Amino acid sequence: MEEINNIEVTPCTESDYLKPFRVHYNQNGTKKSWDFMRTHDSVSVLIFNTSSHCFVLVKQFRPAVYMCEWERTKMQPPQSAEKSEEGATEAAAPAPESQEGQSASEGESSSQWPPASAGVTYELCAGLVDKPDLSLEEIARQEVLEECGYDVPASKLKRITSYRSGVGVTGSKQTMFYAEVSDDNCVSAGGGEPREGELIEVVKVPLHEAMTFAYDERIPKTMGVIFSFIWFHNNMSPKYKISTNV
Repeated sequence: MEEINNIEVTPCTESDYLKPFRVHYNQNGTKKSWDFMRTHDSVSVLIFNTSSHCFVLVKQFRPAVYMCEWERTKMQPPQSAEKSEEGATEAAAPAPESQEGQSASEGESSSQWPPASAGVTYELCAGLVDKPDLSLEEIARQEVLEECGYDVPASKLKRITSYRSGVGVTGSKQTMFYAEVSDDNCVSAGGGEPREGELIEVVKVPLHEAMTFAYDERIPKTMGVIFSFIWFHNNMSPKYKISTNV
């Protein structure tokens, strides 16, 4: 997952997932315009394993996150000239492990790419709503099976809520579900669908560490993880009589 190289950034002129548009409109007499992306709605699932009292998350490399980190590091000011000569020499010589995964697009050959871990995030099991013949519950069930390896009937999925995500750019809707599983429901190791290029690591977070995990800014995660852990703490924790470490 963390061996990323031969990076090349090119214009996106056609995509099965994103369609860029510009809308022009008048608001209270003022003429305005806004750029947006048309994309699929999605589902996400908070999975709780009742056998081991842990949450089941997925961990994967996100190119968009990685490129944002690359842009952020490019904007950082250069190191102070007051550093010692020894320190300057060390800074000028990249460590061997960073060279293997280093690449650049045309015109960016001198850029230093961050390690692949900069683009890895912890997320809820999730997927696009791109199968019109399936209900949201059925799509969520498929994602749980493919990504995390648990076979859960669609009827056992509890709808938490739905909300808009990326409202400044996409405005797509995500519907969040809750699924209780046990070790008996585990039929595979998960990991996603290789034919679709997915490379997913299944991660377990103990219930008593959940809120510490949610608020630890050093752990890259989505807002869905934070919100769902809070939802569980407020609605489900008393059932298990275990502190979520708030």
